Amino acid sequence: MANWSMLKAINTSMLKLKQIYQPSVFWLTAFGLGFLRPAPGTWGSLGAVVFWWFFLAELTLFAQLGIIVAYFLFSWWLCNRLINRLGVQDEPQIVADEVAGMWLALIFAPQIWWVALLAFALFRFFDIAKPGVVGWLDTNVHSGLGVMLDDLVAGLLSAGIVWLVLHF
Repeated sequence: MANWSMLKAINTSMLKLKQIYQPSVFWLTAFGLGFLRPAPGTWGSLGAVVFWWFFLAELTLFAQLGIIVAYFLFSWWLCNRLINRLGVQDEPQIVADEVAGMWLALIFAPQIWWVALLAFALFRFFDIAKPGVVGWLDTNVHSGLGVMLDDLVAGLLSAGIVWLVLHF
């Protein structure tokens, strides 16, 4: 039954690949990664790791945090606009939330492959399983903030574990 409902959700999605030329769709799908199947959230997270590795990893903690906050706020604003314009909620193609959460998961990580892999695995676990507060946020907070916030908290939990692993 779960497979049918997932297939139905994919087929009835309001976002279509032909909309990628709209700047808000292009941004919120992480330049189209959200249209990749299966598991668009995983593709978005992987794209975030690659971008972090080449462009963010060597920046200071505060510079990375500033970029994450700016990205989060801009994506939240765009998400609200898209939700209001199309009447959608948390479409699977929207992966800007995974990008922001993944970057936060990597905030304490040195540019070492196994640490990046650990942050990726932890973030995907929290994003998919949605334990505790992550699940509560996913269920109870709506609009663009709801789309973005649960992944940010998943990233924060992942970052905390990465920090603990690196310091103990």
